[in-house]
Amino acid sequence: EGNNVSCCLPTSSCTARPLREARVVMLGLDLAGKSTLLYRLKSSRAMETCPTVGFNVESLRTPCGLPFTLWDVGGQSSLRASWPHYLEDTNILLFVLDSTDTARLPEALEALEEALDHPSLAGVPVLLLANKQEVPGAMAPAELGQRLQRGRLMGHPWVLRGCSALTGQGLQEALGVLGELLRGAGQRGPSLVGPAERRQALG
Repeated sequence: EGNNVSCCLPTSSCTARPLREARVVMLGLDLAGKSTLLYRLKSSRAMETCPTVGFNVESLRTPCGLPFTLWDVGGQSSLRASWPHYLEDTNILLFVLDSTDTARLPEALEALEEALDHPSLAGVPVLLLANKQEVPGAMAPAELGQRLQRGRLMGHPWVLRGCSALTGQGLQEALGVLGELLRGAGQRGPSLVGPAERRQALG
C-alpha cells in the first residue's frame, strides 16, 4: 500500500556520474527481518535465516544501476555496542522496523537514536523500512511515521517505506528511493526529502 515511489531519474542520469560503490549500513533490532531482506534483495526470493552474529554483507545495485555494499549488522542487545564500528564512511543508514512488534517499538526507536548520535552519521540520509507489512494487524507506515517525528532523526533527511521481506512487497520501490538518496548524497546536494518541511513518512 502506498509503495509507488521509484527511481524517476532517466537511465542516462543514473549512469552518467559513476560513483564508487556506496556503503549502506542496515541496522534494526533482532528479528526485524534484516537478513531476510538482504537475501531477498540479492536473490529475489525468500530464504530462511538465523539471527545474525556479527554481520552479513552483499554487493547490490539500485534500479538505476548505482552500486552499493549493504552491511547487515546483528541487532541483538548484546551486539549493539558494536554498531559504531560499522558506521564509518556510511553513505546511507537503512533502519528496519518490525511493524508487528509494538511492544519493542520504543526499544527500536531508542536504538535508532543511539545510532544517529554517532559522529559519522551527521547529516547522513536515513531510509526506514517498516517490514512485515504482509502480517494482519501490522502497524501502517503512516502510524509509524507519526511516532518517528522526534529526536535526532529530525536532523537528517529521511524516508519511511512499508515493505515485506517475505513476499518482496515494496522492496523495488524502496531500492528506487535508496537510489535517489545515494544520488543526492553523491552530489552533495538536495536529497529526496531534504528540508524539514519536506520530510515525510511515505507509506
